[in-house]
Amino acid sequence: MCVDDHALLVQGMKVQAELDPGIDFVAGLPDPSRLLDEVARVQPDIVTLDVEMPGPDVFEAADRLRHRFPDVRFAFLSAHVRDTLLSAAYRCGASGYFAKGDDLRDILDGLKRIARSKRGTFVMGPKVMAQCPAARAVRSARRTRRAAKDGDQVLSAIDRLSSREIEVLRCIGNGMSRVEIGKSLSRSPKTIDGHQERIMRKLGIETRNELMRWAIREGLASA
Repeated sequence: MCVDDHALLVQGMKVQAELDPGIDFVAGLPDPSRLLDEVARVQPDIVTLDVEMPGPDVFEAADRLRHRFPDVRFAFLSAHVRDTLLSAAYRCGASGYFAKGDDLRDILDGLKRIARSKRGTFVMGPKVMAQCPAARAVRSARRTRRAAKDGDQVLSAIDRLSSREIEVLRCIGNGMSRVEIGKSLSRSPKTIDGHQERIMRKLGIETRNELMRWAIREGLASA
């Protein structure tokens, strides 16, 4: 089942599924308002959910789906590839996250991997793996989850930042210089440099420009 308000994408998924004998497209919905009723009716194995749709909050809808139909797996499909969204998807029990820029065949192959995999596997599309610095941590976090109570904390890169580092990152994203940030936070430029170095190390980012783009992409600053 595909839940997405973009009719062309839903139709594309349906057409591509018809070309693949390993997949049956059973239903499409423009929003999650009737999700539970439709899942009860058609009994899909996997549901794909657009992250941004009109109607009820998709993460709340996913949580209700997980509790009412624990055997149905679900994955998110989004135009936005962000660590924060990836983290939210993982935490609510999703089995995967794909970018709308991924080839439809790659998405369907990912859904088949989900269907074949043990419960707890988290599958990501090619663009998610390429664009999110923390994406690789998802798999290690999933493996760790069974062995450590705080395994979930490994997931999102932003979760590894302190509140002060997030403040500094917001300022960097808004184009402020080290001196301006220091004045704003009542810290010396040298202290700000230290925060920036630690942020870059935690995020796996090598330059200040990349750091600025990351902050904007994650919604921590204005473009």
